[in-house]
Amino acid sequence: MNVSDHPQPDKRPVILITGCSSGIGLDTAEFFARKDWHVLATCRKDADVKRMQKAGFTSFRLDYEDQDSLDAVVPRLQQLTGGRIDVLFNNGAYAIPCLSEDLPTPALRQIFEANFFGWHELTRQILPLMFAAGGGRIIHNSSVLGFAAMRARGAYNSTKFALEGLTDTMRQEITGTNVKLILVQPGPIRTRIRQNAYIQFKRWISWQDSRQPNFYTNGLIPRLSAKEPTKDLFELMPDAVTRAVWHAATARRPKLRYRITWSTKIMAFAKRILSTRMMDKLASKF
Repeated sequence: MNVSDHPQPDKRPVILITGCSSGIGLDTAEFFARKDWHVLATCRKDADVKRMQKAGFTSFRLDYEDQDSLDAVVPRLQQLTGGRIDVLFNNGAYAIPCLSEDLPTPALRQIFEANFFGWHELTRQILPLMFAAGGGRIIHNSSVLGFAAMRARGAYNSTKFALEGLTDTMRQEITGTNVKLILVQPGPIRTRIRQNAYIQFKRWISWQDSRQPNFYTNGLIPRLSAKEPTKDLFELMPDAVTRAVWHAATARRPKLRYRITWSTKIMAFAKRILSTRMMDKLASKF
């Protein structure tokens, strides 16, 4: 038998990315594929999985709100890569924009499943594989809203603040294992998050009963429903995040936090020097 008859093991580094149907997840998946990584480009919907597979990606369904899909990840990795995973990029998330007093508690519980509890569960399942392999990178796509509160973003703010606290704690706890936990903190990025947020808004928010209905009719709803949204101040395209993820995944000494867009950098600096009252005034400008 010729040596060439034996399939050679795939030695490409492996990255698992969630939320690859569009935006940051899709851009990151395409970039890492061009760099000859084995990209596991996961999506919540079967139709998006099929589209990614048709584009040549290894893709399967992964929904943070579905425990069965989370439990299937490690067996999938054993099947697809022999259990190898070099980088996990937790990315999939959504928002429920509204005034916090109008946010139903069941909606808050639901978004925590998608933006926080599911991330923790997937991370816990992946960590043993990385410990056994002697290292790895877990990159969490947080936000400027993970450390700076802004009006009408209470649900998203809460999940990202929680994510940052958990990540900082876990990073301290796994010191010395050669597994690195890294936060990416984008400001405004041109993705479908606004369109997806409008779906969640219509599902959950009874704005007509609000104490402040004009807030919705004069501001939030036109912004969410716009067919061609105006560009936010300091807004960048998804590739700005992709470049940070690449550095976090490959640098010998990656940063612990990657602050992307001037919005994030300005707010991070302001948090260090301004009082809470002054921060509230600054946040109202964004």
